[in-house]
Amino acid sequence: MGSVHSTPVRILGIDPGLRITGYACIVPGPRPSIVEAGVFRLVKGLATSDAGSVSARLEELDHDFRELLARVTPEVVAVEGLFSHYGHPATAIVMGHARGVLLLAIRQRGLRLIELKPAQVKKSCVGFGGASKGAMQRAMQREFALAELPTPPDLADALGIALSAATRLRLGDSVDLPAAARRQGTRQRDKFLPGGVRQLA
Repeated sequence: MGSVHSTPVRILGIDPGLRITGYACIVPGPRPSIVEAGVFRLVKGLATSDAGSVSARLEELDHDFRELLARVTPEVVAVEGLFSHYGHPATAIVMGHARGVLLLAIRQRGLRLIELKPAQVKKSCVGFGGASKGAMQRAMQREFALAELPTPPDLADALGIALSAATRLRLGDSVDLPAAARRQGTRQRDKFLPGGVRQLA
């Protein structure tokens, strides 16, 4: 059974990947605002072609993501669902590794999880399930009144995922979530502030 919130819910959208994982924490509403948005980047020189490198990247992603959860304190986390393209079957496998790390951290913190397919997000944000990355970037620039296109495209996708989750909640899903423990971290990351200004933290 859901509860009525007197303050806006914070929703964290995640576009998972090993090389780049996009994230965006928003406060939804008639004029949605960005709490923090950016990307986690693969350490330079680290390959994804061998098990040792993949495990190292997963460890890094886990560390970065748990720090993010502690920092932005979302009530809901929306993650892009697993998909496979016939021309790039290995993509689903690589994405599955990253998603596993993210889903475990979300579960362990007792946060509500929403999974959305890429076509659902594009249809919700652009009106067409096969929209291009450029169309998503332009849509998110308009929606959040950003001074410039959200770049890289993974950032725009994360914003779209968060916004689509907000739409789903508004259409009837309730939010009743346990409190999560707070943790702080210092790992370097690309951070984007409202207005599209990049800040290295």
